[in-house]
Amino acid sequence: MPRFALLALCLALPAVAGAPAAGAAATRDQVRVVGSSTAFPYTQAVAEEFADETGQLSPVVEATGTGGGMRLFCSGVGPRTPDVIAASRRILPSELAACQRNGVTDLIGARFADDAVILAQSRQAPWTDFTRAQIFQAVAASVEIAGEIVPNPYRNWHQIDPNLPDAAIEIIGPPLTSGTRDAFVKLVLNQGCLAFPAIEALPEPQRADVCSRIRRDGVFVVATESDNVIVRQLAADPGAIGIFGYTMLHQNADWLRGAALDGVAPTREAIMSGAYGAVRSLYLYVKNAHRGVIRGLDGFLAEYTSEAAIGPDGYLVQLGLIPLATADRESLRAAVVGGMPPRRD
Repeated sequence: MPRFALLALCLALPAVAGAPAAGAAATRDQVRVVGSSTAFPYTQAVAEEFADETGQLSPVVEATGTGGGMRLFCSGVGPRTPDVIAASRRILPSELAACQRNGVTDLIGARFADDAVILAQSRQAPWTDFTRAQIFQAVAASVEIAGEIVPNPYRNWHQIDPNLPDAAIEIIGPPLTSGTRDAFVKLVLNQGCLAFPAIEALPEPQRADVCSRIRRDGVFVVATESDNVIVRQLAADPGAIGIFGYTMLHQNADWLRGAALDGVAPTREAIMSGAYGAVRSLYLYVKNAHRGVIRGLDGFLAEYTSEAAIGPDGYLVQLGLIPLATADRESLRAAVVGGMPPRRD
């Protein structure tokens, strides 16, 4: 399988007249990072390592979710706004437009790791191999039955397929602001719905709506932005399935396992090769206007992208990070540390 290309998006736009003065950022002596709950353990570990190595204040790291983090990141330039966002998806055109409206006209982004959307189960639950079509039938607001598209009636896995457990469908997933939820919809639901001819035959945008809309009848439970909340809920309810990134599975592998998707278990090797069907990437975005004025920002970025952190034997890999290829890591450093456009594959 081909490696995923490094983010081909480089946002280094000329400053616009009337943009907030970057010099105002000098009033803050701590780096501030927002973003994905998936990336939070990595960012927090880098923040602690940076503080230990330099003696400077540890960066403030907030698990806001990717969507919430983008709103904060794009709200302006200066000490009241974040310097960095660690996101579990690329910046959206609407978010980029918001950045530009608010004077965030000089930023750069690059992919810093690979990850995967996991359907996690308690090890007390029976081993399950789901297809994306079955997950769509369990989660979607509308499904196809006998050639008709109807409100989802399924409340038991056995109703979807006799080979699945005779157990209630209980799925705990992230909120709308989460990049993990975006990836789940794109990589699992949007693919699974295409197994049903009546849905596939729908015109756009109706098909996109049916393929993306999640049921709201209590079968799919919306958790907070914290993946730890989902992990705790799985501990309390072994029959439930939780949706989060590979990191949380790696860190709780003694009592959680990832369900196979279309016959492939979510192992590190399957994610790295692309064999697992729900692989996504993680991204760092940095405000160039804050470089050299926010105390510690340059050093923090150097630590985050160092071989000691994200190399094959790096301390973030021990937490579950899936490292990039050597050339991609070098391009990442040029972009995030040096402010240079990332390599385009």
